[in-house]
Amino acid sequence: MKKTSAKAIVPKKSLKQRLWTQRYLLILLAPALICVILFSYVPMTGLYMAFTNFIPKGNGYLQDLLSAEFVGTAWFQYFFSTDFLRIMRNTLATSLLTLLFSFPLPIILAILLNEVKNKKVKSFVQTATYLPYFISWVIAANIFMTFLSSNGLINNLLEGLHLIDEPIAFFQHGPYFWFILAIANAWKGMGYNAIIYLAAISGIDEEMYEAASLDGATRWQKIRYITLPALKPTIIIMLILAVGNVLNTGYEQQLLMSNDAILDYSDVLDTYSYRYGLTNGMYSYGTAVGLFKSAVSFILVMAANAISKKASDDNTALF
Repeated sequence: MKKTSAKAIVPKKSLKQRLWTQRYLLILLAPALICVILFSYVPMTGLYMAFTNFIPKGNGYLQDLLSAEFVGTAWFQYFFSTDFLRIMRNTLATSLLTLLFSFPLPIILAILLNEVKNKKVKSFVQTATYLPYFISWVIAANIFMTFLSSNGLINNLLEGLHLIDEPIAFFQHGPYFWFILAIANAWKGMGYNAIIYLAAISGIDEEMYEAASLDGATRWQKIRYITLPALKPTIIIMLILAVGNVLNTGYEQQLLMSNDAILDYSDVLDTYSYRYGLTNGMYSYGTAVGLFKSAVSFILVMAANAISKKASDDNTALF
C-alpha cells in the first residue's frame, strides 16, 4: 500500500490577526500612505469642478464646489469647439519632437559611456551630461534665449560660416519654437535618463563580452548582439512611460521661452489650462482641460502597455 503523508492544515489568520502581526510595518507605512492620500487622492475631489460652473463665493471650498451649478460636459464641448485643434497641434508637435530627440539620445550616450575605458574621462562626461537635469528651467531658458538671440552664439557662428546673411529671430518664428523646446528638453534630461540604461548595462555578464571577443566580434557586433538585446526590456518600459507623457509637455519651459508673437505655436494643454484656469479665473474650464489631458494620457499608457505585452517575445510590459 502507498503511504499518504498528511499535511498539517494551518488555520488561516483573520484580518485582525494579520494586521496585528504586521503592525510595525504598517506603522512605518503610515506616513507615506497619509501623504499619498492627502496630496494625491484628496485633491482629486476637485475633478468634479470640470462638470460644474464653479465660482468661489467665500463660503469654503467644499461648500462652493457642492453648491456650484452642474453643467455636465459643457466645458469639454466648449473646448472641442474652440481651441482644441490648435492646442493639440502644438502639444503633439512639441511632444513628438521631444520624444524623437530625447528617447534615443540617452540610450546612445549610455552605450558610448560603457565603451569608454578611461574612468576619469567617463566620470567627467557622465557628470557633465546629467548636470543640466538639476539646473532650474529659469536658468536653462535663459541659456537658450542668450545663445539664440540676434547677437548670440548661434547667429554669430552661422554668420561666421557665411550660412546666413542676417541674424535669425528664432523666438519670433512659431515652428522654430517646437524644435528649440524639443532640443532643450532632450539636453536637460539626456544624462539623467542615461543612468537608467547604464545601470541595465552594468548587469550584463562580462563573460558574454569575453566570449564574443574570443570569437572575433567587433565592438559594433558586441553592441548589436549583446548590449542592445539586454537593454530591450528597459527600453520598452521607458517607451511606455514616454508614450504616457506625450501630452505632458510641462509649462515652465513654455512660459519662460514663449512670447506673444508665437503664442499660437507655443500654447499647449498645460499653459492653456493654467492661463484660463488660474489667470482668467475660469476654474471649471481649466479643470476640464486638465482632466481631458489626464484621461488621454491614461489611455495611451494602457494601449502602449498592451501592445508591448503582445508584440514582445518575453511579454515585457509595465504591468
